[in-house]
Amino acid sequence: MTSEKKETRWGRIPIRFADVPDETDPEENSLSPGESGEAPSSDTDEVDPELAVDDDLIDSNRSWEGDRSQLETPTSETAGPVLAELIATRAELKRLEAEAAEMRDKAARRQADFENFRKRIERERSETYNRAASELVIKLLPVLDNLGRALDAEASIEASESDEFRHFLSGVDLIYKQLGGVLETMGVKTVPSVGEKFDPHFHEAVTTEATDEYEPETVIQEIVRGYKLGEKLLRPALVKVAVKK
Repeated sequence: MTSEKKETRWGRIPIRFADVPDETDPEENSLSPGESGEAPSSDTDEVDPELAVDDDLIDSNRSWEGDRSQLETPTSETAGPVLAELIATRAELKRLEAEAAEMRDKAARRQADFENFRKRIERERSETYNRAASELVIKLLPVLDNLGRALDAEASIEASESDEFRHFLSGVDLIYKQLGGVLETMGVKTVPSVGEKFDPHFHEAVTTEATDEYEPETVIQEIVRGYKLGEKLLRPALVKVAVKK
């Protein structure tokens, strides 16, 4: 009987023989919860707080491990294609940016070329117009001079002249003014002369006169009227210049 108790106490597994009646004390054969192999009940046993583990924390760790394994598996499988697609997209973006920059540069160059072409055409057109107008005006200036001389002769006509001749001179004066108006619309202007300071760029001195009435190098008489087209001199004015006595 003693050996049975010892085996029961240290082995923690009670042994009963079917052919031998159980003469042990029921109280001695009953094992304490600490001596049996069963886990202590959570209702009655106390657990050390330092060794206690939160079940929710364990469950959350297990769920995180499962989620991480699920995330790592597809990421590792798709990392190569995604990276390759990203590199290809960036390369295509750089190519398109370079192509757009090249097209902008070409457009700017074409715009600059067009502006230069337009300015050149306008300049050539203006030069052609001024050249043609100058040639035409230069040919018309002798006609204008003759009409002016005819009108200057009217002052020397005696009062005994007939009315028909006076009407003829009035028609000449009208033609002279009309022709002068046409030339003005073309940009032709007369060169100021009498009373102006002699300017070799616009005046040509035909003769001089010593006088105290005018300051030296002053134009005192206009022999032939000068003309200019814009800033271009068509014909200098032939003048008489005063000099000091």
